[in-house]
Amino acid sequence: MRIKKVLVVDDSPTDRYVLSHILEKNGFSVATAESGEDALQKIREDKPQLVLLDVVMPGKNGYQVTRQITRDPSMKDLPIMMCSVKAQETDRIWALCQGACDYIVKPVDPDELLAKIGAIE
Repeated sequence: MRIKKVLVVDDSPTDRYVLSHILEKNGFSVATAESGEDALQKIREDKPQLVLLDVVMPGKNGYQVTRQITRDPSMKDLPIMMCSVKAQETDRIWALCQGACDYIVKPVDPDELLAKIGAIE
């Protein structure tokens, strides 16, 4: 399955814009959400093929949202890539333990992001 439809979840309008711009410029269809709760609703409605998810957000953080997605039978196969300024190896490992398929550190390098998305396919 080639990923075409991505949901970008970040509480920062600037980060949502930057990530959306990179993806749209490279042919992806992008929807955005500014919170974990908003993301869960948009996943159910829009059926994205990938969720690019921030870790630190008000309300449900990215780890909590990831656990909720991976435990829900209707969403458990949805790939989640965590995207955060948290750059420690333990952050990456924790994200993978929660069910994320990959982890990328902000500021995002466009080529790295696209390569990681391509590797999910």
